[in-house]
Amino acid sequence: MKAILIKSDSSGDLVWGDAPSPTAGPTDVVVDVHATAVNRADLLQRRGFYPPPPGESEILGLEAAGVVAAVGAAVTSARVGDRVCCLLGGGGYAEQIAVPEAMLLPIPSGLDFVQAAAIPEAFYTAFVNLVLEAGLAKGERVLIHAGASGVGTAAIQLVHVRGATAFVTAGSDDKIERCRALGATAGINYKRENFAARIAALTEGKGVDIILDCIGGSYLEGNIGSLRSQGRLVIIGLMGGTKADLNLGPLVARRLRVIGSVLRSRSLAEKVAITEAFRAEVLPLFASGSLKPIVDAMYPIADAAAAHDHIAANKNFGKVVLRVRD
Repeated sequence: MKAILIKSDSSGDLVWGDAPSPTAGPTDVVVDVHATAVNRADLLQRRGFYPPPPGESEILGLEAAGVVAAVGAAVTSARVGDRVCCLLGGGGYAEQIAVPEAMLLPIPSGLDFVQAAAIPEAFYTAFVNLVLEAGLAKGERVLIHAGASGVGTAAIQLVHVRGATAFVTAGSDDKIERCRALGATAGINYKRENFAARIAALTEGKGVDIILDCIGGSYLEGNIGSLRSQGRLVIIGLMGGTKADLNLGPLVARRLRVIGSVLRSRSLAEKVAITEAFRAEVLPLFASGSLKPIVDAMYPIADAAAAHDHIAANKNFGKVVLRVRD
């Protein structure tokens, strides 16, 4: 099969070359990939900073959508020809993937492969961290950093449909307006405004219940200051560094919780449990139109490097998708 490969020299260039075809184990299926999507983890892995967990494919790509092409001997429900999408530990930038049957999701009615490929990583991440980790409840207030990202656009919608209020940070007024169109109540242009001061103003000094943060170190003090009593900070990325000074007094006085979270390295058993919960609680909302994948741009798979550049330049609102086949 063909796949996107990272050159073994120091350039990190991406090439559309030959790779071994996957084979299905007894409980696996092989999927002909029609589309995959770009995540910042792919950019890190390309630079050698985020290797796949043991046993996962070295090929880039954390999600895919396509058609079941073959099934293992012990597969019970998946059938050749099924339209599916799935979260992956790696391997999505390829013509085929092998994936455990339990990780498959049926593509919701009305969605094509490009749209379906934009669902797994972004919406799983939003669901896991807002609902399963932070316990999002109706009526709560949530601050979502990088609201225009793939995860951000998913999180805004999930907060909205669960009856909570979403505030976002983003790097332009245009992105903020588009976040508001998705359901955010207000946005903060982080290039011009101090987000902690603005959150205080927006919440009458009370703060928010949950913060979903992909920045890390440089935002820690402002995040802690923006939480109300019993608030939860969920850190899912470290784009702003890994270290920061922290006054522990507010954590104790306001009974705050800081939660570190990662999805890719979780065990298969954990991912299957998450998939089952996602299938029951979130997937039906796509068919009803309550949730929708936000696709900013689509590139042919051979142009993966250009798609990476698009993400690296922060040009995207939502997901950047790679089409593998029609």
